[in-house]
Amino acid sequence: MKELAFIIEDDKDLSYIFASALEQANYEVEAILDGLAAKKRLEETTPHMVILDMHLPSISGADLLTQIRKDARFTDTSVIIITADARMGEAFTDAADFVLVKPIAFTQLRDLAARLHKA
Repeated sequence: MKELAFIIEDDKDLSYIFASALEQANYEVEAILDGLAAKKRLEETTPHMVILDMHLPSISGADLLTQIRKDARFTDTSVIIITADARMGEAFTDAADFVLVKPIAFTQLRDLAARLHKA
């Protein structure tokens, strides 16, 4: 059975690329384009991995990260922050498992996800 990964990214093109990378790493992928929709899905489901953009419509990535880290259901959920803002990324290094600064290579994300899948 494949593990579930959420890609919470409002850029449809990036979301598609990230989804392809995670599918190659043997994940079942659900792409979510909006912070509010992500909040709702996180209340319903516990993914193994979350790829999280910080700048989202409706609810920020920072608020979603706080929600994830406060909920015991997500103890084993890996959170990878993806942001174009290196300074913002640095601010969340303690709360996230990994912080990647855009642009991100397809192979970089695929290989990281594959390593976490086996962990």
